[in-house]
This record gives sequence, structure tokens and C-alpha cells, in this order.
Amino acid sequence: METQKWIDAGYNYIVDYGPKIIGAILIWIIGNWVIKLMLKGLKRVLNKGDYDESLKKFLTNLVKWILKVVLIIVVLGTMGVETTSFAAVIAAAGLAIGLALQGSLGNFAGGVLIMIFKPFKIGDLIEAQGELGVVKEIEIFTTKLNTPTNKEVIIPNGALSNGNIVNYSTEGKLRVDLTFGVSYDADIKQTKEVLMNVLTSNPKVLKDPAPTVNVSELADSSVNFAVRPWCTVADYWDVYFETHENAKIALDAAGIEIPYPHAVEIQKQG
Repeated sequence: METQKWIDAGYNYIVDYGPKIIGAILIWIIGNWVIKLMLKGLKRVLNKGDYDESLKKFLTNLVKWILKVVLIIVVLGTMGVETTSFAAVIAAAGLAIGLALQGSLGNFAGGVLIMIFKPFKIGDLIEAQGELGVVKEIEIFTTKLNTPTNKEVIIPNGALSNGNIVNYSTEGKLRVDLTFGVSYDADIKQTKEVLMNVLTSNPKVLKDPAPTVNVSELADSSVNFAVRPWCTVADYWDVYFETHENAKIALDAAGIEIPYPHAVEIQKQG
């Protein structure tokens, strides 16, 4: 009798839950197949849009897990599990996590905006949030810069996307702003020729836009010349330092005096 009782209970369980279990298994198999098709379509759309690789992976994984959670809820509902309270728990947990990670969510949103609108890309020289450096990595929450002194700076994407960004690499050319002061006794035309020769003889100085040399100020102890060479972003510091050095050598060779910076102060104190 006891054995028959267990057999009857097993039979009733199969009758009651067998179709639900089979239906849940079929839904799980078909659901996973549909999810794969949807993810393939999403990847094709993202590839056509030429989005950042990090954004592609993140969006694909996000959509994948959202669809998986929905599928699990449907499967549990098919098996007779009450999913209303289950969904409420997920919603409450999502709200609590969202409030706890409010700053991180802002950085996440900023990262998505950066990857979509692309104000800069890896390898660009940018200035943002008081930092100057080459973009090393663009992650979903932060962006990493490599500064001229070889320091790594990590900037939250929330602040980065909401602040001013100066991208020095967008146009591909930079103007180097330099000022050289010479004595009032120096010939202006000769000085301009000497400084212009310094620029045109440097192969790193671009011919287009053409470099310029002009009198910018009649200072207390010197006539100041605005020297403006153009160069590529990669050559900026080479042109900056080489122009200073070569200008000093060329002006000395031409007999053009460069006033001592503190000459006026020394005269005043005397």
C-alpha cells in the first residue's frame, strides 16, 4: 500500500507539473535561441555604427543579461512560481543599488555619452578637468590620461562629459606661441629675418600654415617679438624647445642683444 501511495503521488505530480516543466524547458531553449539571434542583430547594428569597442561589449552584455532575467522570470511563471513578488524584489533591489551607486551611474552615463559622441579617442592629446595628457584608455566609468611627465591620470567620466574638453589632436596641427625680447638698439627688420630663418630651417615647423614673426610689445627693457610656428601635435615640444635654443644661438651670431630680464629692476635699485 505504501508503495502504491508513492506511485500514485508521483503520477499525480507528473500529471500536474510535467507539462509545466516541459513547457518551461521548451521556453528556455527557444528563449535562448531568440536571445542569440537578437544579440547577433545588435552586434551587426553596432558594427555598422562604428561605435567604440568598449561600448559594443558593454551594451551587448547589458542587453544579454536583461533578456536572460526576463527569460528566467517567464520560465518560473510557466512552472507556476509566483513572479509578481519576485519582480518586486528585483525592482526594489535595483532601486537600492541605484541610490547607493548614484555617482557610479553618473560616470557610467558619462562613459556612454563619450563613446557615442566621441569628443576624443585613444591617442588624442586633450585637456580636461585641469589635466593635460594623451588618452590612454576609455573605460565605461573612467578615462585614463598619460601626462607629459608620464603620470597616469584617471578622470571619472561623469565629470569629464559634463566639463570643458580641449582636444589638441582634432585638427592635427598646433600653433606654438613664443615671445622673444631684443634690445631697443636692435634692427627690427634684421631681427625678424633672423627669427624667421630659425623657423623655416626647422623641418618640424610646417609650411602651411606659414610661421609668423611680428612685433608684439614695446616693453620696458625690450622690443618683444611674437614668434608663431605651426607643427604637428607629436612635434609640439620639440619645436618649442628647439626654437628657444636655435633663436638664442642665431640672435647671438647676428650680434642682436637679448636684454637681461632683470636689467630694469637692477637699474631701478641702483
